[in-house]
Amino acid sequence: MTTVAVPGSKSITNRALFLAAAAEGVTTLRRPLLSDDTEAFAGGLTALGYRVERGDGVWRVHGRPEGPAVAGAEVYARDGATPARFLPVLAAAGRGEFRFDGSAQMRRRPLGPLTGALRDLGVDVRHDGAEGHLPVSLSARGVEGGEVTLDAGLSSQFLTALLLLGPLTRRGLRIRVTRLVSVPYIGITLAMMRAFGAEVRQDGDVFDVPAGGYRATEYGIEPDASTASYFFAAAALTGREVTVPGLGEGALQGDLGFVEALRSMGAEVRTGADATTVRGTGRLRGITVNMRDISDTMPTLAAIAPFADGPVRIEDVANTRVKECDRLDACAGNLRRLGVRAETGPDWIEVHPGVPAAAEVGCRGDHRIAMAFSVTGLRTPGLTLDEPGCVKKTFPEFHEAFGGVFPAA
Repeated sequence: MTTVAVPGSKSITNRALFLAAAAEGVTTLRRPLLSDDTEAFAGGLTALGYRVERGDGVWRVHGRPEGPAVAGAEVYARDGATPARFLPVLAAAGRGEFRFDGSAQMRRRPLGPLTGALRDLGVDVRHDGAEGHLPVSLSARGVEGGEVTLDAGLSSQFLTALLLLGPLTRRGLRIRVTRLVSVPYIGITLAMMRAFGAEVRQDGDVFDVPAGGYRATEYGIEPDASTASYFFAAAALTGREVTVPGLGEGALQGDLGFVEALRSMGAEVRTGADATTVRGTGRLRGITVNMRDISDTMPTLAAIAPFADGPVRIEDVANTRVKECDRLDACAGNLRRLGVRAETGPDWIEVHPGVPAAAEVGCRGDHRIAMAFSVTGLRTPGLTLDEPGCVKKTFPEFHEAFGGVFPAA
């Protein structure tokens, strides 16, 4: 058995940075993820005047419930969706003139449902380029609160942003959601808000968030379940056994549910109180699986699908078309480049059994494509990546860590 130390969750780290910045007092974050996305978020907080002390494995954030410490700032989100979507909301709760921008990749990703909801709440927010996309400018005067309707069918991050805003408004927030993807990420948000002293009431698609702010705390970041999926998939593919500590029955992240897809394919899975183990059995079965709630792991499953004994069909993942790239198209295109039959529709991909041939995988600047097809490479001698460095977004040391456990074919 091999034990793999997976770095901290990006989703949890950046939510914790928001909550710590908004809280009364000094928050200690233990085992935060060090990556391009989290550096972008921490750097954005610094640009807004928040004090962030970064040590070895411990970050301390000095909260400002009143909002940014500066009257104006320009914030660059890099490739990060959470900095681009959460930091404008944090700034809106304060006072000042703020502008947010990101990379060309981030400018392509949608922002309109969130900025539309902010406008409905009275926030003066303007798109400086294409409507519904970065760059965005806003004149912050605090947020009164009230009721708003939100379409979160493209990203659950839009709902998370408004939930995080709720306690910072003057009279609370009621959010009616018309569509929602990646539901487990909302569970993460609600649990973390609770840890920082804010309680949300949910009745179906309606979320009531009372005013009252947040309290500083000490918070440990659990390992990233999306990152763990590559090691679990590799174990299922190679017949090895891998254990990831820190991800067990009480884990916040829904992406740990990826191991259930591996179980359906024939791998042995054990989930204990504080660890999960996957062991390959020498066989992968074809399956049909709905991955709406764990769509970040869709590329991982698609990348090992050629080695199954029947077709693997992944459904209800339309939102993966508006991630760092169109992931359905990227997965299908790369599989075809490797000589594997793959078909796609608006919200699905079907991969047929095959023997991948050596080729260069086009990562499209997407960390998840690069990491997923690294798993394919374990049984495809000569497979290469055109942009191996794009993994810096969430796991800069991925190739060294993955190669240390699973030497390349």
